[in-house]
Amino acid sequence: MAKLETEVFVVGAGPVGLTLAMDLAWRGVAVTVAETRYGGEPPSAKCNHVSARSMEIFRRLGVAPSVRDAGLPPDYPHDVAYRTTTTGTELSRIPIPSRAERDNPTPGPDTWWPTPEPPHRINQIYLEPILFAHATAMPGLDIRNRTRVLGFTQSAHGVTASAEDLDSGQRLEISCQYLIGCDGGRSGIRRAIGAELHGDPVVSRVQSTVICAPRLLSLIDRPAWGNFSLNPRRSGNVYAIDGREIWLVHNYLRPDEADFDSVDRDAGIRAILGVAPDFEYQVVGTEDWFGRRLVADRFRDRSVFLCGDAAHIWVPNAGYGMNAGIADATNLSWLLAGVLAGWAAPEILDAYQAERLPITDQVSRYAMDTALAVNAQARAVPAEIEEPGPAGDAVRAQVGKAAYELNVNQFCCGGLNFGYFYDASPIIGYDDETAPGYTMYHFTPSTVPGCRTPHLWLADGRSLYDALGPGYTLLRRDRAVDVGGLVSTAAFRGVPLTVLDLAEQHTAVLAPWRLLLVRPDQHVAWRGTGAPADPLALIDLVRGAAERSAEVPAGGSKPPVGAFPGGSATAWT
Repeated sequence: MAKLETEVFVVGAGPVGLTLAMDLAWRGVAVTVAETRYGGEPPSAKCNHVSARSMEIFRRLGVAPSVRDAGLPPDYPHDVAYRTTTTGTELSRIPIPSRAERDNPTPGPDTWWPTPEPPHRINQIYLEPILFAHATAMPGLDIRNRTRVLGFTQSAHGVTASAEDLDSGQRLEISCQYLIGCDGGRSGIRRAIGAELHGDPVVSRVQSTVICAPRLLSLIDRPAWGNFSLNPRRSGNVYAIDGREIWLVHNYLRPDEADFDSVDRDAGIRAILGVAPDFEYQVVGTEDWFGRRLVADRFRDRSVFLCGDAAHIWVPNAGYGMNAGIADATNLSWLLAGVLAGWAAPEILDAYQAERLPITDQVSRYAMDTALAVNAQARAVPAEIEEPGPAGDAVRAQVGKAAYELNVNQFCCGGLNFGYFYDASPIIGYDDETAPGYTMYHFTPSTVPGCRTPHLWLADGRSLYDALGPGYTLLRRDRAVDVGGLVSTAAFRGVPLTVLDLAEQHTAVLAPWRLLLVRPDQHVAWRGTGAPADPLALIDLVRGAAERSAEVPAGGSKPPVGAFPGGSATAWT
């Protein structure tokens, strides 16, 4: 039996596992990934949307340009169109810039992003090989393809996993400090740690087919990335995969249809497309699935963690599942890296579940509620929608308006990208202010601890995020504030800390706070109008080494897990 030692062992090389491995390697951690597929082998066609938050992460890792340059042709519209059929009458349209238009977009609902990296529409069959190629070129990152994990044991010294090569049958023993299950919705790692999924097992049933239809594009008068068909016969949606001839068709089963086999696949495809029986297309692949809303009751057992679909399975609206998994990965990565580097206490790892589980549960409900509303709309399409004349025009206008208003939030979801916050974390120094609420679309940039640090363009033209250090960054808007005590204390504890002074024009977004401590994942860890009175207490808090106090901070709404002496904002002035 061959033996291998690594610091972190990741099971699964999908987008979540690859992002986790890349972020760990970028932070200097030795990481090994096991994947059952061949190297660079693409998945089935799924997840057509990389969120702005994920693109920010890819930017930091240096892979964003390659991702943005792939997928649909540069000039192909990323719009979402609502029609009677894919080739029928257009009812309404959500305008989304093509990748060629992103640098100078026409004003619209998807052009207000406060970030250097807006979202990008690209199918996973193109995304995953790009991430794989980037990962394999990184020092300290070893991907073992055609490798299946058979089991693992845990001890006080870490984890020992057993695996086998699917081609040769050779057994492999992997010794690691931490094991991360990124092995999807049927996760063997989740079952092994005894975590259970809870929620809604069936939200929708979808007959999904990838087709090659070279003539289809010429039959659509205004192409779009997403094409939703709304008619009384068969509602569904069609995504452009290559912008030429490959399409992904989702046929949503009605409540009275017993199962997938009871629905004529060809008839459903033709009804959604709005094409005649003699229209020619070829089936490239099929993958029927259930839309679910399930979240694991725990994301960790000692040195073993869950990320992505292994931890939560959602209705795949707008790519929420994959993008939330990428957020899981980069939340966990810096925590692990801190412990392995020695500056973070092992207790810091408690923050992963405390932060990510409530957010994934919350967003899963957003996704489910939207899916249920979309399904209800599809089942209630008026029979008159395809009638000619003024009566039909009125129905089409009404249905189109309703479709736009229902769906614009999910496809241009700035709130879900940037509005969520961690309000019960053991490693955040809360004050008396409550984080602002958010919806799928709307959010208010905020410096409240736990929120994403508001994005700024610096005086030299750089993104603030490009100027942040790989560890903690202390933003200072007033050079008169002496931060020497905080800097020396961080150095004493070994906590990586960069001080970044901001120019005068950036004072408004941070005022009245003169200091903002930003975590490695860009969330706010603490803020103050002056240097902290007890810098050691603050540094120990953010590195997971503070003693937990039963005392509720002044102002009182925050949980005691985040409390420490001087927990209110004024105590740090």
